[in-house]
Amino acid sequence: MAEELITQFKVTYYDHPKAGKLAIMTMDNGADYKKPNTFGTGALASLNEAMENLDKDIKGLLLTGKTFIFSVGANLMETTDITKAAEGVDIGKQGHAAFKRIMDLDVPTVAAVNGAAMGGGVEISLYCDYRTISTGAAPYALPECFLGLVPGWGGTQLVPRLAGVDNAITLIIKNPLQNNRMINGKKAFDMGLADAIYEPREFLDESIAFLAGIITGDVKVERKDADFSQIKEQVEAAREFVKGRVHGGALAPYRACDLIEGSATWSIDEGFDRESETLGELIVSNQLRASVYSFDLTQRRAKQQVGIPADAQALPVRKVGIIGAGLMASQLGFLFLQRLEVPLVMKDISQEVLDKCKAYIDAQLDTLAGKGRIDANKANFLKTLVTYTLEDEGFAGCDFVLEAVFEEMGIKQKVFAAAEKVIGDTAILATNTSSLSITEMASKLQHPERVVGFHFFNPVAVLPLLEIIRGEKTNDVTMATAGAVAKKIRKTIVVMKDAPGFLVNRLLIRNMVTCGDIVDGSNTPQEVDEALVELGLPMAPFDLLALVGPAVATHATETLAAAFPERYHVSENMKKMVEMKKGGIYLPMTKEIDPELAEVWVKDESKAKLSADEIRTAVMEGLADEARRILDDGVVAEPQDIDTGLIMGAGYPFFMGGLTRYLDQTGISEKVNGKPFLSEEEYLAYMKR
Repeated sequence: MAEELITQFKVTYYDHPKAGKLAIMTMDNGADYKKPNTFGTGALASLNEAMENLDKDIKGLLLTGKTFIFSVGANLMETTDITKAAEGVDIGKQGHAAFKRIMDLDVPTVAAVNGAAMGGGVEISLYCDYRTISTGAAPYALPECFLGLVPGWGGTQLVPRLAGVDNAITLIIKNPLQNNRMINGKKAFDMGLADAIYEPREFLDESIAFLAGIITGDVKVERKDADFSQIKEQVEAAREFVKGRVHGGALAPYRACDLIEGSATWSIDEGFDRESETLGELIVSNQLRASVYSFDLTQRRAKQQVGIPADAQALPVRKVGIIGAGLMASQLGFLFLQRLEVPLVMKDISQEVLDKCKAYIDAQLDTLAGKGRIDANKANFLKTLVTYTLEDEGFAGCDFVLEAVFEEMGIKQKVFAAAEKVIGDTAILATNTSSLSITEMASKLQHPERVVGFHFFNPVAVLPLLEIIRGEKTNDVTMATAGAVAKKIRKTIVVMKDAPGFLVNRLLIRNMVTCGDIVDGSNTPQEVDEALVELGLPMAPFDLLALVGPAVATHATETLAAAFPERYHVSENMKKMVEMKKGGIYLPMTKEIDPELAEVWVKDESKAKLSADEIRTAVMEGLADEARRILDDGVVAEPQDIDTGLIMGAGYPFFMGGLTRYLDQTGISEKVNGKPFLSEEEYLAYMKR
């Protein structure tokens, strides 16, 4: 695989007064920490050359990285060039062979993990006899299962032997499948993945001293032999965990389970061969290609803030106002306070609601302080920045005012009109509406050009997506300011024009309408839920309905039904659910139909009962149709916007590639629309640009 920057393995020598001649091998691609060390064919060749030319009289070797970076492993963006499984197998074998040269040295070896270590970076450290780690080493992870791969350069075989089966399952399977959770140096040390931990300032000196101590016998490391006596039960529990997270949707974590289980009986070389074979299978799979595409969308493309005018100057935001102080508004207030650290005004019409809001924000700050993320003095300072008020006059001096009140056009127009009277002429008015027209909301204001949609997803702290909606009169400065604020509060944005339901909700509701039609026929809600979670979706449709709430979902569906009556409608059964004030179709915390709903639910049994495949097909064909209409209507500019929205706002898994990539890979988009959203040539061109 070709590398943009080739990581070199540079060797220097140090004559230690007691231990003798030490080789210090540093991984360095010549760039600063913003471009981490990665491994490709050039890096492996450099490692082989360095090992070949090592002085024969060394007494020990220390492997480390450049400033802040150990290594983040293979550059996954290059996998799009691989078309044959044999190429993937060969890549696995090359990595194993190069790294094993370190393992086969007849002198003590220490990996000094000084900074970020991921994937192959973690794996190369495992080939050393010992490991030291910095308290500043973060992130530390084996994220391959999150991306449709397995650790293919030794991780599935060496981690169980070193740190135990449960820790291997956590690092290789559980963490990746829990939103790609990362750990730090302290946690890695606690798990047994390092033998010593040092502070960053003296890390290299301490690590050299550790190696010298190993050589002289002054430092002794004792490890327990790996306990594989319960590995079958442990791995079976891991498979159940995988099933609970992705069901049958993802291949990689199941393959990882097999490899971890095999580590108990295979030799090292046999285990490495099995890893290489699995790598060959997965590296040419649709799931890996979709995952790499997803990774690019959420890392590289997201940072570009596509759709924000590049030549417009964002206005400074030195004071923020939130209209409303309910649960959602409280979450938003805390987010702005935490990220911007500017004066914040929380306004509501109820003192009781304001009191609850204050208690929530104070508690969140206290929690941060309790976890050591901020000190107590800063938490107390941030509390002093918040004003809780019943009066609009509190918004005077605000540069950015966000409304988060009841989803009713008249109410939103009223609160905006009141705020506009006291804010300056350049202040931005943003709305957290989930479906109402930005243009209509701004139509009665003196400055409609400064109104923008700023639609968050609940829970705010968990879902990273922010839809930024441009009304017909929204100007470039407003858009630029919205983009700058989004970046400061660390949200991934998708920019779109004003249209009913915007992007994510329009697709989710189309999905819900199809599901509703199916359960109004001969299928049960459980059958629909089970069919769709098999795709690997994070939440079944009727569980999502309970989370959103039938009343909110019905209101949003009515908005879309008014705009697109040929495709959207509110089921009579859904209306009954709202009238009966039910929180969902199931009894709380169960998959049992609420018996009161069952009594009044009207079923059209003339509709044929659908199989699981037919349910999935019906839902995905409806989404393919709606996604094409969204693009044809110019709601968003590119299929990549749709995929970013569903990954970051609806939790679509990386291995599906959002929505359009999945529809293209399965042929559904071709069937429904007569063409893919991105041809294979367009996809490859996009990935290489």
